[in-house]
Formats: sequence, structure tokens, C-alpha cells
Amino acid sequence: MPFDRSIKIAPSILSADFANFGQEIQAIEAQGADWVHVDVMDGHFVPNLTFGPPAVKAFRPHVKTVMDVHLMIAPVDPYIQAYADAGADILTAHVEAGPHTHRTLQAIRAAGMKAGVALNPGTPAESVEHLLDLADLVCVMTVNPGFGGQKFIDMTDKVRRLRQMIGDRPVHIEIDGGVDPQTAPLVAAAGADVLVAGSAVFKGGSVTNPDIYGENIRAVRAAAEAA
Repeated sequence: MPFDRSIKIAPSILSADFANFGQEIQAIEAQGADWVHVDVMDGHFVPNLTFGPPAVKAFRPHVKTVMDVHLMIAPVDPYIQAYADAGADILTAHVEAGPHTHRTLQAIRAAGMKAGVALNPGTPAESVEHLLDLADLVCVMTVNPGFGGQKFIDMTDKVRRLRQMIGDRPVHIEIDGGVDPQTAPLVAAAGADVLVAGSAVFKGGSVTNPDIYGENIRAVRAAAEAA
């Protein structure tokens, strides 16, 4: 994965048809998705249950781009190898999920994956300042994690601060939550380059009508790039 700061759209398959994940992944990639975002929730760190390593392993053969796995779980460290074995390209852990995030990022990289660190809306940018040399991605939550379809929380000041802190390091800034053509320009102008979009991509489309996915992806990308 060569690094660049161009806008990347990462549809969250949490908004896909659960009975057709393989076809849904193929459809969004064919329609222009840059990454595929997989939200892992444990019912403990966040109030919802979603996917575990077996599901991620099942998704892997269908993902031809980048599989971006976001762990909303605690603890993280005992499961890192399982997600590496399942085929995650990027594994993101929350800075709030444990007391030793530095160790967690080291372990993710040691397992052969890119390492991401995520921040909840109430967590300041400074909490990851001393982790940036170990991170490949910082995920800024623009909703409180746990459910799709929530209203966007404006974190543009945090994104700008992170962009300053990152400097010339090859670290992506990812936005997760409430991204659509109205909110994408706000975060892109502040310095974000990876936009996770769930309902904004999948609404109105299906595996039998995938052109809608393409229209939605292009709308988010165009809005972000115009900023």
C-alpha cells in the first residue's frame, strides 16, 4: 500500500446486506470504493455486536483493495493475531480501549499489518501525539461508536490539530461517522484523506442495482475533493 494523501472512500459494510456480503463487497469495489471498512464491535466497549475473526476471514477473498478493520473492542491485544490471520490489511484499535496503546500498535505491526489508532469524540488529539511514529492511520470518530446511521459530530478542529501534529509523517487521517456529501468537505478541508461512509454509500442501492453505490461514492468523493 504506497502512501498518498488523495481522498479515499472506505464504505462500511455494516450498512451492507448481511445476507450478501461477498457480492456487496464486489459491488462497492467495482463502483469505485478505495478501501473496504469492517466495523468489529464486542457489546462491551460499545453497545453492539458485529463481526469476529471468522467473518473477517470470510470477507477476505472478496476484498481486492484494502481491508480496513476497525476494532471497537476491549481488550485488543489477545485478538491481534486472529485478525492478522483473518487477512486484515489495517487494524485499528481505540486509544480508550486499554492502558498500553503503544504496545498494541507495536503488536499490530509485528503481526504484519498497518496500525491504526482511533479517537472517540470526547478524546483529545493530544492523546495520540506520542503514538504517531508507530501509527499508519489515525481514525477520528465523528459519532460515538456503536451504531451506524448517527448524526455527524463536528470534529474539524481536532482533525486540523492532528494534521499539524502528523506533519510529514506517512499517516492517514480517517473520518468515521456521519460522512456524506455535506460533511465530507468539512473534514477533507481540515486534512482528512480517508472517509468511511456507510449509509451514505449503501442507501438506495443493492447488489442487483449497484450503480447507485457508484453514484453515492462519486458524490462523497467529489464533495471532498472540491474542498
